[in-house]
Amino acid sequence: MSTQLTLRLLSWGGKRKGAGRPPKADRPGVSHLKRPTLTHHLPVHITLRVQKQVWNLRTRRCFRIINRAFVAGCERFGFRLVHFSVQGNHFHLICEATDRRALSRGVQGLSIRLAKGLNRMMERSGRVFADRYHHRVLRTPTQVKDALNYVRHNARHHGQPLRDPVDPFCSDVIREGHVEARCWLLRAAPP
Repeated sequence: MSTQLTLRLLSWGGKRKGAGRPPKADRPGVSHLKRPTLTHHLPVHITLRVQKQVWNLRTRRCFRIINRAFVAGCERFGFRLVHFSVQGNHFHLICEATDRRALSRGVQGLSIRLAKGLNRMMERSGRVFADRYHHRVLRTPTQVKDALNYVRHNARHHGQPLRDPVDPFCSDVIREGHVEARCWLLRAAPP
């Protein structure tokens, strides 16, 4: 009679350190999980990062293109841009949308306008944005107030030297009347 031998099998599955696909860049990207549901009365804080090869966005030359894209795409598909702040390598936006699809379509349209304009100005082609947009739904009045303060004073947060009390690359400039733009900000809450 023969006895059965036990076989030791090595398993490579399961959770372990270093498992999975390595990230494409230095920082981990935005998750591809399904985005949370959104209703028309909840504003959203959005962050859009650009590639390393893209020029500094806080120049008058770039801001002219960015402002044109914001004016053209600020109110489309049930999406509305309320506040923005332009930093050297990213944008902060406070937006409203009727639902998740409207938010997605609005940000996509805005991103395409920005990418085409910036690529044309820099005489290059290819991707402008480093990853998908990151967003946070603002569910309470305190979250809205904190997000508005964060977006409006983001240049100070990043250590940008400001000569004026108002950041020239922020939606507050339009409120102060320094830049001529469409009146999408007039319906927004006062500062």
